[in-house]
Amino acid sequence: MVTVRDLLRNKGGDVWSVSPETTMIDTLHLLAKKDVGALMVTKEGKIVGVVSERDFVRSIAQTGQCLLYSTVERYMTTEISTVTPDQSIEQCMQLMTDRHIRHLPVLENEKLIGVISIGDVVRELISNKQLTINQLEDYIQGRTYPA
Repeated sequence: MVTVRDLLRNKGGDVWSVSPETTMIDTLHLLAKKDVGALMVTKEGKIVGVVSERDFVRSIAQTGQCLLYSTVERYMTTEISTVTPDQSIEQCMQLMTDRHIRHLPVLENEKLIGVISIGDVVRELISNKQLTINQLEDYIQGRTYPA
């Protein structure tokens, strides 16, 4: 069973964040610079929300307004699902599917240690499935036995 800790070990634990008072234009610049789809919104070291490209685009679609100099607080999602390093990636996939979310903050002892995306989870699941397929092929073809 692959855990979130395993995934973070391979991916790295970089976490990019903004404050609720950050403007959306600055947030969009950071998203582009770091090549990520979402940022954690923190205040005094605690997560208070998540803001994604998707949140911003959906707001524009609903209101017909593109308010680049408004603050992140206006767009961020405040109902945050989190995971721990010891949870399996299968549990993460289920949570993401059930709640229709694409990013999960990883907390250990209430401290933010990483963020995983749906892409991270899918890549890891596919990699593990391919490894299993390769091992089964080797077994079937007798390549795992010494001659």
